[in-house]
Parts: sequence; C-alpha cells; structure tokens
Amino acid sequence: MKKTTLLNSEISRIVAECGHKDLLVIADSGLPVPENTKRIDIALSPGIPSFLETLKAVLSELGVEKAYIAKEMIDKNNELYLEVTKLLQDKIIIIDHEKLKEMSKMSKAVIRTGEFTSFANIILQSGVEF
Repeated sequence: MKKTTLLNSEISRIVAECGHKDLLVIADSGLPVPENTKRIDIALSPGIPSFLETLKAVLSELGVEKAYIAKEMIDKNNELYLEVTKLLQDKIIIIDHEKLKEMSKMSKAVIRTGEFTSFANIILQSGVEF
C-alpha cells in the first residue's frame, strides 16, 4: 500500500504522467469541466474534501513551476487566497476567471473537490525537478 500523502490512485497516476508544462486543475464543486477533459470527481459532500486539503495532497507529489488563480479569488475568497499564497509563494500568476476556465480546456485533468466557496480553483503547471 502506498504510504505518501496522496492515496487517490487516479490522481496519483495523473501526477505521475505530468511532464514539463502540463496543466492540472483543482476545482471547487461548481467549476464547469470542459467536455473533452478528464474529470476526477472526489466530491463527497459540501466541503468534503476541501480545495485546500486536495491542493496540499497534490503538492506533496507534483513539482509546480507556475500556478494560475483567478483574480476574483483575491476579493471574493481572500482567506483561501492567503492560504494558497503561503503554499505557492512566487509561483502564482493572477488571471481572470474566464481565462482560467478557457485554460482548463488544455489541462490533463480537472480534480473536482467538494469545496463550497467561490473561486476556489487553481491550475497547476508541472515543473521539472532537476
């Protein structure tokens, strides 16, 4: 049995398949998932699992070069924004929500969490760990 933080086999497989510059979305329960994009739905009930719990688990295995968040998160979900900036510091790029939805079409997958707060979405761009 795997003993690292990330136990979900489907998410772990996607992370392992990520190459340099591949995109992976972690989304709240309301973000639309593009039709031709893989959906990994881990939502159980409102708030479970949370966006932040999921992000931390994914970051335990994924090397991130850049992270894209919507500027709307700053005003409408500032507490979450502050937590995300603690985790990703200078890797964050601010874009508008419509651009985030457009970029999600290019991602390897969208991980849909049970997060029930607005604009709790991020696109992680895979980096190189050497």
